[in-house]
Amino acid sequence: MSNTQAPVAIIGGTGLTSLSGLEITGRETVDTPWGAPSAPLVSGRLGSQAVVFLARHGDPHRLPPHQVNYRANLWALKEAGARTVVGVNAVGGIHPGMGPAHIVIPDQLIDYTWGRGHTFFEGELEDVTHIDFTFPYSDRARRELILAAEALGLSHSASGVYGATQGPRLETAAEIVRLERDGCDIVGMTGMPEAALAAELNLDYVCLGLVVNWAAGKSDHIITMAEIQDAIDQGMAGVKAVLERSVGPLGNPRPQSA
Repeated sequence: MSNTQAPVAIIGGTGLTSLSGLEITGRETVDTPWGAPSAPLVSGRLGSQAVVFLARHGDPHRLPPHQVNYRANLWALKEAGARTVVGVNAVGGIHPGMGPAHIVIPDQLIDYTWGRGHTFFEGELEDVTHIDFTFPYSDRARRELILAAEALGLSHSASGVYGATQGPRLETAAEIVRLERDGCDIVGMTGMPEAALAAELNLDYVCLGLVVNWAAGKSDHIITMAEIQDAIDQGMAGVKAVLERSVGPLGNPRPQSA
């Protein structure tokens, strides 16, 4: 693995279709063996660090979670030279300490999705390949996000279990009870297969989650888009600040043992 600094890839989810602090140096529409990514790749600099930004749901926001071409997205970012990918995710809070506008940097996940293109290892293969996925998120990348959140004094959780559901509908109260029983702290619709595909490509992947609503049954009212937008308005400045503070260290070369 080369020790030269590489661009840091940022995949923006709901509420993050662009980065205001990004000095744009290029915009490229690309194709991959898996089709077209969700949006053009936007290259630039965030502070002194080169970054590649991709809007997960398209720009404008138009692709529902189950129709995102995750394989094309990760493949394109790898081809752009990225070695570290930060997936920004809007999530629902299940854990009582993870309410709206709270930042979560999960360390585990459970996959409840189905029918998505979830692997690069299919078709005419010479060998069956099984990747280790014991720890789905990069410890190195998680550490940098946590240090940034701590330094900024933001309300955050340095661990948690992300439950990835199919969408695009929100969950029932009973489904959230099941997820909580399974050990999930937050729930979202885009955490998988993104994390597994990154692992297949040997990319350091980390989730930067912003809680935008209490999960179904965790409040005394139904979930509204106005409530979600309000939490995005409150919390997205913190997400952007974490990104701006952490991208420099994230762009550093991996340790030789990685």
